[in-house]
Amino acid sequence: MDMGLKGKTALVLGASRGLGAAIAKGLAAEGVKVYAAARTVSAIQGWASELPPSAGEVIAIELDVSKVDAIDTLIDRLLGEEGVDILVNNTGGPPPCDAIEATRDQWLSNFEAMAANVFHLTGRLLPAMQKRQWGRVISITSSGVEQPIPRLALSNGIRSAVVGWSKTLAAEVAKDGITVNIIMPGRIHTTRVDELDANAAKRSGKSVEDVAAGSAAAIPTGRYGRPDEFADVAVFLASERASYVTGSKIRVDGGATRSV
Repeated sequence: MDMGLKGKTALVLGASRGLGAAIAKGLAAEGVKVYAAARTVSAIQGWASELPPSAGEVIAIELDVSKVDAIDTLIDRLLGEEGVDILVNNTGGPPPCDAIEATRDQWLSNFEAMAANVFHLTGRLLPAMQKRQWGRVISITSSGVEQPIPRLALSNGIRSAVVGWSKTLAAEVAKDGITVNIIMPGRIHTTRVDELDANAAKRSGKSVEDVAAGSAAAIPTGRYGRPDEFADVAVFLASERASYVTGSKIRVDGGATRSV
């Protein structure tokens, strides 16, 4: 299927590893020029060097999403090149903690990096999309926005705010040919999930292998997802084929979320 993405330009945040890297690779494979942003540029350059010659250009950019000045510098650069067609908002997760122990400073600093700065970045890039009457905004959250995950209070709360913003924005820009969607990963096998499993193992006294096996057993598919499986959904939402999908939350979790 022709996804209609050749010649498009994308900005993917958190593209050094995990879900962000997988999405950036998937878009590049479709002929998209990808600005891949993260704090660790060398990691981006590493996976980009392994792409086939037919892939779109990948431009590695050093970016810390917690720093609004750095975000504005990147936006100015992109707007000088007529902006991007596709924006993938993907931020790292906050440290695990219970709601009762989360401090005000933790809420503020993580909200700025995971939500406020994302809203700012998107708002500045939208006018160029509106001018072209075509755009895609995809934000990666978590299955915790539908079924809160124990010990991930900061993530559950802040990512839920991103969902509310995304749904509101979708209605505002639909007339401009711009779609705005959320993808909610479940247990996708990334370094972040390995870190969460290690944290759970330390608290429970179990081995990491036992924790992972227990988590996988609770998923109807009986396994963790692969990053490329998740990325395929993002690539579809970015494509011309998904032009009538907007304001949606899409789960990629192997059926783990039990709510209707």
